[in-house]
Amino acid sequence: MKRSFTMSLRGRRSCGAARSNPHILRDCFVATLLAMTFVLSSCTPVDLNAPMPTFDTGIDPTAWAQIPVGEFYFGQHEDVESTAAYEIMVTDVTTQQYADFLNAAVADGTLKVEGDSVLGNYPGDEFRAVKHELEIKAGDWEYIPLADPSQRVKFDGSKFTVQAGYENHPMTSVTWFGAWGYCQYYDASLPTEIQWEKAARGTDERPFPWGDEIMRENANFYASRDPFEDMSSFGSRTSPVGFYNGKNYDGYQTLDSASPYGLYDMAGNVWQWVGDVTEGFSDRFMKGGSKDTYDMNLRIWTRNSAPPMYFSPGVGFRCAK
Repeated sequence: MKRSFTMSLRGRRSCGAARSNPHILRDCFVATLLAMTFVLSSCTPVDLNAPMPTFDTGIDPTAWAQIPVGEFYFGQHEDVESTAAYEIMVTDVTTQQYADFLNAAVADGTLKVEGDSVLGNYPGDEFRAVKHELEIKAGDWEYIPLADPSQRVKFDGSKFTVQAGYENHPMTSVTWFGAWGYCQYYDASLPTEIQWEKAARGTDERPFPWGDEIMRENANFYASRDPFEDMSSFGSRTSPVGFYNGKNYDGYQTLDSASPYGLYDMAGNVWQWVGDVTEGFSDRFMKGGSKDTYDMNLRIWTRNSAPPMYFSPGVGFRCAK
């Protein structure tokens, strides 16, 4: 099965080198391009704390979509997979939702604040005989970094709040542990890559959640010239969840870019953590591309990976159950 597979990022927040299958020239080329998007996401001089214009998208971030049992095309149309019925969030988890979670989970003792980090327990990876030494061990791991300049959740010593204007934007600068812990807290889980792709594609062979072609009005991606893009500094900011729903925002007309099952932002805006562990490593996969990804790399089958302690202003998540 062909894949657009990119680098594995190391450390906390970094611009690591690309790694790809040396036998597949195309994958190497795509890996290089996607590595560039992470450089843009993590290293651009965009002022992430600048005032953000607010928009009411009309999309409910608490809504869930029903995905039926059945087969679908997985990857680049060369594989057919089948899933049981499940539910998945219509949008990414918002910054306000995550702040509410932190307040509740710290209050009941599930999480704790130590220094500039919010920590939570992770029970450890499942045993794998191969590469057992690379499994993530049980213990307290960082959910979010509080002191990082990209962090939109603020903590005053007693309460978590959200930077003004970002309440309905996707939660970012959250590690895989922080995404996993949020979903677990609400009796859900991170979607598997197979679940994520089915929710994004439906049952046909479309390359994008909304169809066969991509326009600037479909998604927040690199050089899409959306209201949140700052071309002067070669970077961008996130858009509110569900922004690309066919609505006109003060003269900026969007296209309805929902997937066949009614999910929004399954391409662009932020990469989304999924539950899968990369084969032979402890890295976790991401799907969907981001605000700093070129349009060609927003195809449904594109994937990325990073260590579970990685965070970035271009990475978020949604839950499934």
